[in-house]
This record gives sequence, structure tokens and C-alpha cells, in this order.
Amino acid sequence: MKIKVVIWSMLSVLFVACGGGQNLESKNGFAVLRAPKPGERVANFAGGCFWAMHECMIELKGVNTVVSGYAGGTKANPTYEEVLTKKTGHAESVQVYYDPAIISFEQLTEAFFHSHDPTQIDGQGPDRGSDYRSVAYYRSVEERAIIFSLMAKIDAGGGYDNPVATEVAPFSVFYPAEIAHQDYYQLNIFDPYIRNVSKAKVMKLKKTFPDLIKKEYVD
Repeated sequence: MKIKVVIWSMLSVLFVACGGGQNLESKNGFAVLRAPKPGERVANFAGGCFWAMHECMIELKGVNTVVSGYAGGTKANPTYEEVLTKKTGHAESVQVYYDPAIISFEQLTEAFFHSHDPTQIDGQGPDRGSDYRSVAYYRSVEERAIIFSLMAKIDAGGGYDNPVATEVAPFSVFYPAEIAHQDYYQLNIFDPYIRNVSKAKVMKLKKTFPDLIKKEYVD
């Protein structure tokens, strides 16, 4: 976490108010959420640093837009620095807009579980604290059932020594993060944190689900 804070402090002044490859709209330095398009669905996940989870989700076929932000806490419209204090209750999260005709909620959620270590409690690798906890949010009883079914599947033979510790919670509200955090992985591919921490998660997902990766991201 300290490495990430230092990197953010050093590089934040270099960003301008743009959304990188996705061209996300921004206002007052923060990304702006859009309404789902006809036939499009939305899902939210938290799995450690949102820089890696954002990239993992955007590389999946059927995913149209990914927004990094904060969810699960009590403070409205938090800043990155406030979430880092671990006093807001929020976890670094992503909001995923996807086409269910191309990728199902089950496939999306399975990709989520395999793009980080869901057995770790309050953290991922070097990033420790509740703001880096693993959370799968649901919007219906069907989605809740899918999440628990996948967790049981992983526990039965997912290759982990410990049981899945992912929090399962009903979706409430998602606050988009600062525009500088959107598409951070692609815009900062040579960042030491991205190369040494985030890239391993992205590569793990590609290796596990090669058929789900968009052709432009295939190595």
C-alpha cells in the first residue's frame, strides 16, 4: 500500500482530465457514471487494487465499459486519500457494463474470482486493509445464488489452501474514482507497481480464461 501511495503522489500531477482509452466523461476531477444502454447490464466487484481489476474486466469479451471507484462504505463521494485512511468503509471497486448476450453474469463473476486471490482477508498481496477486501455485489437473488455457487466450486477444487473469504453483499451505491485512476493500467504500463503487482493478476486471468479475452488483448 505504501508503494502505491508514493506512486500516486508522484504521478498524479501528470494526469489531465481525460479517461484514457475509454474516453470516460469527467466532472470536477472524477469520472462520471453513465446510464446502461438498452440490453446492457451492470455488475460491481472489489478485488484489491482497482487498477488491476479494472484491466482484468475491460479485457473480457462482452464488457463495454469499466469504471473504477469505491463501494461498500458509508461516506458519500469519497476521495482516494479518504478511502486509504480505511475510515470510510469503502473498498476499491469497479463497475462493469456488459452485454449479457456475449458474457453472462456467471462468466463475469468467475473471471472476477480468478483475477485475484479470493481467500485473502482484508487485502491483496502488498496492499493491506479493508479498502482492499474482496467483495462480490449482487442485484438479484439469482446473482446472489450464482456467486455462492461459484464460491463453493472454488472451495471444492480451486487450488487454494484456504476457503474463499470474499464478502457477498447486496449492491447499494457506487462512487466513481478520480479520472486519473481510470484505465490506469494501460496508461502506466511501465509503472513499477503495475509491472510487479498488477500485471500478474491480468496474466493469471488470461491464462485461466483465454477464450474470454478480447482479441486485441491476446499476446
